[in-house]
Amino acid sequence: MSPAKNLALTLAFAIVAATQAVAQNQPTATPPEKPGIKAVQSPLTNLKPIATLNLGGDPDWLAISENAVWVTNDKLKSVQRIDPRTNTLVAKIEFPSEPCSGLAFAFNSLWVPLCGQPASLARVDPATNKITATLPVGPADNEGGITASEYSLWIISDANGTLLRVDPASHTVRQKIAIPPGSFNPVYSDGIVWVTGNQSSVLTPVNARSGEVLPSIPVGPNPRFLTAGDGSIWTLNQGDGSVTRISAKTRQVIATIPAGIPGLGGQITYDANSVWATVIGIPLTQISPVSNQVIRQYTGSGGDSVCLGHHSLWLTHLRGGLLWRIALPQP
Repeated sequence: MSPAKNLALTLAFAIVAATQAVAQNQPTATPPEKPGIKAVQSPLTNLKPIATLNLGGDPDWLAISENAVWVTNDKLKSVQRIDPRTNTLVAKIEFPSEPCSGLAFAFNSLWVPLCGQPASLARVDPATNKITATLPVGPADNEGGITASEYSLWIISDANGTLLRVDPASHTVRQKIAIPPGSFNPVYSDGIVWVTGNQSSVLTPVNARSGEVLPSIPVGPNPRFLTAGDGSIWTLNQGDGSVTRISAKTRQVIATIPAGIPGLGGQITYDANSVWATVIGIPLTQISPVSNQVIRQYTGSGGDSVCLGHHSLWLTHLRGGLLWRIALPQP
């Protein structure tokens, strides 16, 4: 081969390699494969929804109250209110910036983190569907979250690991608590605020009364979303798509359950019989808290957010603009 051809070939390989390297770091790069658990898979179409609501946009985070299901829709800069008695859209609450990073119903209000510049937290009166206050505290990440304990709201305000305790009466920050950097998602259960460390791969418990940070617990890689149930905390680990179960009492790992659902997005929730996880492409994964195994997995278009309420599972189809109401399948 001539030196000129050899140089040309070398340059061509270098360009291809550089292009591949750039593509791997782009948000549009191919996400990790979600193989799931093939032996227990069936199409999502096998689950006949009680209702299908075409909400448009990209319906995402869910919250449940006594007479409503609330859905964020950042493309529409709104939260949509569903009446579970009629399965109809009854209100649309618009915001100056995108609702993101979770949703909570507490203290007779809906709390909506907003990912604007600067980030903030909106309070909505469910009696009027109107914004009544906007707090100058906001989420650190658009896949973060918000939770409520008996007297406080809890939200992580920056990637350095600052957990804020917010007083819902005065709308002021009562306490700033340092937790592991790269922690974003809190859930309150039985006196403890549990926070996943997405970058440190740990679960950190915080005493909700004192604010004391307790020793972190190593879990699966890149935990993000979490739920409480059956005396345990369950983390959905984005790194390998596993689910880690931790005893809330002993703070020890009980099991790490292979589920094959890695990658960004998703959510996890608990009902009386099962843990349910969702990601785009594998919209529902059902885990038994008795066997600590995946017992069913539903594949197909849909997924990204799931919540239990009004004796049903509520599942979003983020990319299709849909919300499904599904009767709870038996274990």
